[in-house]
Amino acid sequence: MPKKIIHTDQAPKAIGTYSQAVRIDNTVYCSGQIGLDPKTMQMVDGIDAQIRRVFDNLKAVAEAAGGSLNDAVRVTVYLTDLKYFAKVNEIMATYLTEPYPARAAVGVASLPRDALVEIDAVLCLA
Repeated sequence: MPKKIIHTDQAPKAIGTYSQAVRIDNTVYCSGQIGLDPKTMQMVDGIDAQIRRVFDNLKAVAEAAGGSLNDAVRVTVYLTDLKYFAKVNEIMATYLTEPYPARAAVGVASLPRDALVEIDAVLCLA
C-alpha cells in the first residue's frame, strides 16, 4: 500500500522534518501535537489551553485523514510535569467517547517550544 501524507491548515504546519500524519491503508499515524495555534503558530498560554489546543489540532488532523478522534486506538501523552495528568484525563474525556484508546503517559524534561504537553495518536479507520 502506498502511504498518503495527511495535511490540514486547521492544525499547525510541521515545524521540522515530519508530516502531520501518514496514512497507510486504514491506519493513520498522527505526529505529536503541541499547543500551537495553527493560525498564528504561537503557543497558547497555560496548561488547560494547551491541552485543549492539542486535542483540537489532533481532531483536525484526524478529520483530514477521513476519521475522528474516536478512531484513535493508541494515544501517547508527554508531560513536562505529571501533576497535569488528571487535567489531561478531564479534558480528554470531552474529546473522546468510550471505549477509550490504549494510552501511555510519559514525564519528560522538556518539549519543543517550551510546551507543557504533547500528544500523538494512532488511528484505525473502518
